[in-house]
Amino acid sequence: MFKNHPKGLLAAALSNMGERFGYYIMNAVLLLFLCSKFGLSDSVSGIIYSVFYALIYVLSLVGGLIADRKQNYKGTIMVGLIVMALGYTLLSIPILATTTNISWLLPFTCLSLLLIAFGNGLFKGNLQAIVGQMYDNFENEAAKHGTEALRLARGKRDSGFQIFYVFINIGGLAAPFVAPLLRSWWLGVNDLTYNAGLPELCHQYLNASATMTTGEMQNLYTLITSVGGNLVGATAADITAFCEHYLDVFNTGVHYSFLASVAAMLISLVIFICTKKILPTPAQKVEEAAQTYTAEEKATMAAEIKQRMYALFAVLGIAIFFWFSFHQNGQSLSVFARDFVITSSIPPEIWQAVNPFFVIALTPIIMWIFGALSRRGKEVSTPKKIAIGMGIAALAYLFLAIFSAVKSYPSGEEFRAMDIALQTPMKAGPWVLIVTYFFLTVAELFISPLGLSFVSKVAPKNLQGLCQGLWLGATAVGNLLIWIGPLMYNNFSSQWMCWAVFLAVCLISMSVMFGMVKWLEKVTK
Repeated sequence: MFKNHPKGLLAAALSNMGERFGYYIMNAVLLLFLCSKFGLSDSVSGIIYSVFYALIYVLSLVGGLIADRKQNYKGTIMVGLIVMALGYTLLSIPILATTTNISWLLPFTCLSLLLIAFGNGLFKGNLQAIVGQMYDNFENEAAKHGTEALRLARGKRDSGFQIFYVFINIGGLAAPFVAPLLRSWWLGVNDLTYNAGLPELCHQYLNASATMTTGEMQNLYTLITSVGGNLVGATAADITAFCEHYLDVFNTGVHYSFLASVAAMLISLVIFICTKKILPTPAQKVEEAAQTYTAEEKATMAAEIKQRMYALFAVLGIAIFFWFSFHQNGQSLSVFARDFVITSSIPPEIWQAVNPFFVIALTPIIMWIFGALSRRGKEVSTPKKIAIGMGIAALAYLFLAIFSAVKSYPSGEEFRAMDIALQTPMKAGPWVLIVTYFFLTVAELFISPLGLSFVSKVAPKNLQGLCQGLWLGATAVGNLLIWIGPLMYNNFSSQWMCWAVFLAVCLISMSVMFGMVKWLEKVTK
């Protein structure tokens, strides 16, 4: 896999894999964790999740600026890993949320997330800039051996970023299992079992039992019995005590999983420290470039640089709408899995592992297809790949919209208010999520790693970290909008309407991208 690629690629990929493993442990459960710990609604939890996700990428822009100005990419990366480890440590402290402490406990949790986001901002974009630098150096070395060698070397950049992306997803594949397994283990230690719908009813009983309907009370009693509770002769005080105990045990197991994230950050830090000598330093290349170009040459290059930046911002605009649609995997798709998919044997968070599994399985196939086309002189340009990716993302939501319409699924809120006896036969099998994630993953492989490759191609030499930060900044804008997903999911009268919105977004983005392909291809030649 690493043959004919820069030798530092494996080191960078391993460092990133450890960090991504720790990050995805938390990310897989974050939305549902906020709901189960604090009793927040899907929409409020979604807003916190969206702001956190957006800050990760906004702060990547800050991290890129810091590294560019300090000319210390590697040091910035190491500080980022340490800051993230601190954030996960704070997040791992198990404290039962109550009406008396939520006023400081929720802000404390948000502070922990802010530290994780800031550390990620220092780490993420700058490591990607180093990978881009590897391929700049790789192509410069190949140019010494002729135009054909240079052409072959340039063809390695897209596949290099795809390999880098595979290692991200190796970490992402294992991570979603950690929190649910620890949570189930801790529930078992306390003679309880897992149920995805019980925490919401427990919070509802503790905070507003007087407003609960007869049906909601019956659902609560049914679920308490199903997880190991005993209601024989139980008083209201007994039910209150059980609800508090179940929430405490349920969430403590998740808190313990964040300790694995701390360990992952430290392992990633050790790998980076041990291998950083073989990684290039973008600052060194900038100094050489500044000495090479004359003032006249810089003036001649100004128009080309301007066009490249225009091209960069055009693709960033498309990226916003892709991430708005794709990152519903942690938002509306997670609550869809919780509500409408049978999760008695597989918790809803674990379904997020389907995406990285497909990334790992499909990347070699897609690389082979593109490689074969390139060898035949029919290479597909990066801009065209991104446009195709938006079309494939549209297929995911087309499938989900049709399926939801055929099943006559109501809004999430309406479904959860139904009697459990009516909910059960309406729930879908896991294959629905597998099909949806298949299309989204293929789309991701056409857009995310190739977007990073595109940025590394068009970025001015002295702004590599900043431009990678801009790509992540566009991702931040898309993520800042993802809270709209749970809002539509819970409020649209029919489920298919929610998925139809994402379908329309993907189709419009695809059309705009195809309209720009020729111009973008010209700019990146």
